[in-house]
Amino acid sequence: MKEDLFADLNNITDKVLAYKRKPDANASAPTAAPGLAFYEFFAGGGMARAGLGARWTCLFANDFDFKKAAAYKENWGDATLHTKDVRKVEVSELPGKPGLVWASFPCQDLSLAGMGAGLKGDRSGTFWPFWELVKKLVAKRRAPRMIVLENVCGMLTSHGGKDFTAIADALSEAGYRFGALVADAIDFVPQSRPRLFIIAVAKGVNVPAELLGVDGSMHWHPKALQLAQLRLTGKAKENWLWWKLPAPPRRNTRFADLVEDNPTSVTWHTIAETEKLLDMMSEGNLYKVVAAKRSNQRLVGAVYKRTRLEDEGKKVQRAEIRFDDVAGCLRTSSGGSSRQLIMVIKGSEVRSRLLSSREAARLMGLPDEYKLPKSYNEAYHLMGDGLVVPVVRFLAENLLEPILLSNLMEADLTDVSSHPLSAKH
Repeated sequence: MKEDLFADLNNITDKVLAYKRKPDANASAPTAAPGLAFYEFFAGGGMARAGLGARWTCLFANDFDFKKAAAYKENWGDATLHTKDVRKVEVSELPGKPGLVWASFPCQDLSLAGMGAGLKGDRSGTFWPFWELVKKLVAKRRAPRMIVLENVCGMLTSHGGKDFTAIADALSEAGYRFGALVADAIDFVPQSRPRLFIIAVAKGVNVPAELLGVDGSMHWHPKALQLAQLRLTGKAKENWLWWKLPAPPRRNTRFADLVEDNPTSVTWHTIAETEKLLDMMSEGNLYKVVAAKRSNQRLVGAVYKRTRLEDEGKKVQRAEIRFDDVAGCLRTSSGGSSRQLIMVIKGSEVRSRLLSSREAARLMGLPDEYKLPKSYNEAYHLMGDGLVVPVVRFLAENLLEPILLSNLMEADLTDVSSHPLSAKH
């Protein structure tokens, strides 16, 4: 019996050490690692799952949107997906004890393009029924060791910062230490997309010292976040952690590299449609187009239509273009923004069209094997509401996995020490 106990422990330890080793280029596909089980709330198309990777095990996924759920099933199957309003999810439906709970709750009421209802809004307010489930898990001693909450940076200032403080207080009251960071997708893919990540650990979970700093860094903790942290009081302030991350890897892709020559989800504009788009540009933006033509290179510009106040306060819709080889942030029309267009210029030739759904997926870091909805609107909406996959992978590799794997080994050793055959007994 004693031999069986320690054989089991050695087996677990070997799996963890094997996971931590650098992968062999000739090795077979990765297998699930112990301790890396998770729930995925507000799952969308499963982009958190894509970023976490094959060594993680999804125990439960939830989204209320049937169109997004269809995309999730197409890519991940339906074994763990529950398509219903989070308010109707029962704690009895949540299997096992996850190492991680990930929640990218709706941003519309927190974004600058939304109506500013904050956590009291119908959409962003779904955080609270989700949080009730977490509290029930805590009460049943099934609390996840880690929680990640992802949203727009507008949460830092929504309602004068009260929404961020409310979430911080909720985490602290549930027995979690936590910190936050802002990761911009531009460090990983050619898309400008800063997002806020609140990362919490249950009390009693050991955090390796190298993952903690004494204060914030400007790369991961911009001024707005540092000001939000200063507004915290009481236990929330005591439980704050400054996460310490390495510099992101150097990005090696350009926007132009992701553009399709022959897209299937959209068509190129007619000459008249392209001329109309040019007519919507200000003098400064037209100058960018002229400069691009004179370069005699193939240049790709990202175009957004925006309403601007001009002479005498008159509202005018303008087309604004950028040629810095970076796309603007993908957004959904429900947040009050327009779809992104592209303009491809090579010498005197100027062509324009909507960004294709596959290009949108590439800008989110998804592989071309990812199956997109056939409807352009559904695919664009899925991407605009999604997570940038390489950002999730970076956080998993540099924060989530080091914490969970180190605590897995400690937890197993603790279990052995309390066993009747251990030296203590």
